[in-house]
Amino acid sequence: METIKLKNIRTFSYHGCLVEEGKIGSDYAVDLEIKADLQQSTQSDNLADTVDYVHLNRIVVEEMAIRSELLEHVAKRINARVLAEIPMVMKTIVSVSKLNPPIGGDVESVTIVLKESRN
Repeated sequence: METIKLKNIRTFSYHGCLVEEGKIGSDYAVDLEIKADLQQSTQSDNLADTVDYVHLNRIVVEEMAIRSELLEHVAKRINARVLAEIPMVMKTIVSVSKLNPPIGGDVESVTIVLKESRN
C-alpha cells in the first residue's frame, strides 16, 4: 500500500456545540492520508490509475461546509465519503483541527484523528 497525504487543508467552518460557534465560525485545518495500491499509476503515468487528490480535497471542503457540533462527526463523514466514492482507497486517516478553540485558555488548536479501513 502506498500513501497520499493532503496536509493543512484550510477552511472557515461553523462547527461546535456553542450557538455562537454556529454563527461566527472559526478557522480549521484538515490533514487527510489515504492508503491505496498505486503501483499501476507508477507505470502508466495516468490519472485514471491513481487516487485524484483534487477529488480528496473536494470531499474535505464539502464536508467541512456542513455544520456539526462535534469534530468527530465531521471526521467520520470525511472518511466515509472517501471510502464510498473512491474504491481504490483501502484506509483513511483524517485529522480535523479547530484553530484557536474557545476553551478558556491559550490553546493553538484541538484536533481529532479518526482512522477507517475498508472491510
